[in-house]
Amino acid sequence: MASENLVTQESYNPNHLLDMLIERLNLKNDAALSRALEVAPPVISKIRHRRLPVGASMLIRMHEVSSLSVRELRDLMGDRRTKYRLSDAQGKPKPATAQPAAENKAQANS
Repeated sequence: MASENLVTQESYNPNHLLDMLIERLNLKNDAALSRALEVAPPVISKIRHRRLPVGASMLIRMHEVSSLSVRELRDLMGDRRTKYRLSDAQGKPKPATAQPAAENKAQANS
């Protein structure tokens, strides 16, 4: 499993995705790409330097601008996962909490 993670990490390359978008949209540089995607230039820089992952909203924006499918965009950056795993905490309702004492006192005085 650890070796599978290493292979995934080595093949993940958001730079390839960004470069292909610049080429496909006939743009000059990352600043022009940030204007086309309507994001701040530091966002593109952070993605390029792997400090920020390419999130779902960014993939959707790239899809809208480039007309490439989300699957094609994910393939361009090397993300070839077919399933996504949710943590145990995701998708579960939050547990009910007791009302704070101040709220109980206010309701009692009403």
